[in-house]
Amino acid sequence: QVQLVESGGDLVQAGGSLRLSCAASGSISRINVMYWYRQAPGKQRDLVARIFTDFTTNYSDSVKGRFTISRDNAKNTVYLQMNSLKPEDTAVYYCRMDLVLRDNLQYSYWGQGTQVTVSS
Repeated sequence: QVQLVESGGDLVQAGGSLRLSCAASGSISRINVMYWYRQAPGKQRDLVARIFTDFTTNYSDSVKGRFTISRDNAKNTVYLQMNSLKPEDTAVYYCRMDLVLRDNLQYSYWGQGTQVTVSS
């Protein structure tokens, strides 16, 4: 059974930093794209960043220059380093991974979400 487990969410003051982690476990052959999304109360879930197998990255305009996504393939883990946090970054953050399993088919899995709260 495949599982994605997130950690690192917390309450932090504006201008502070946090590092989120998301680790995948189970019968995984390989991991293609890894993503971070966020969802603020009453709003839709938005893509924050993604990282491809060649380590190419994309960011939403709202976090570009402040957040960094990275991956450790040996650990099946994706990270989100968040610097210069603002109150508007407050949201539940979700990881997502496109996983190829033993049947050689790709599936998308989501983490359970981790709360990030930035106080002003």
